Amino acid sequence: MNIFSALFSKTEDSRDLDNSAFGNMIDRNNVIVLDVRTKHENLQARIPNSILIDIHEPDFSHKIDKLGRDKTYLVYCRSGVRSKNACKQMKQMGFGNVYNLKNGIIGWRGKSEQG
Repeated sequence: MNIFSALFSKTEDSRDLDNSAFGNMIDRNNVIVLDVRTKHENLQARIPNSILIDIHEPDFSHKIDKLGRDKTYLVYCRSGVRSKNACKQMKQMGFGNVYNLKNGIIGWRGKSEQG
């Protein structure tokens, strides 16, 4: 790869999904929904059956590393920024099927619950 390819090629670290696509993916088997927000945020509202792994905690990478790389992960946060970063990190760690909820839980129109 030459310098121009490196500068101008688009490598996709995560795939952003809108509400509809994210909701449809939740209904599939073998899918894990990850919430990368803080515990406080998670208690206020969360997508049912999601697993909380706070991206700002020092052991985030260690906890992610314990997850199976053969699964599909749907990742969300408040607005989509932290989850996009989490997806990028997961891809660098060898996870193949990682999807980000575009606009995060503030744009989510599917089922949610409180702590």
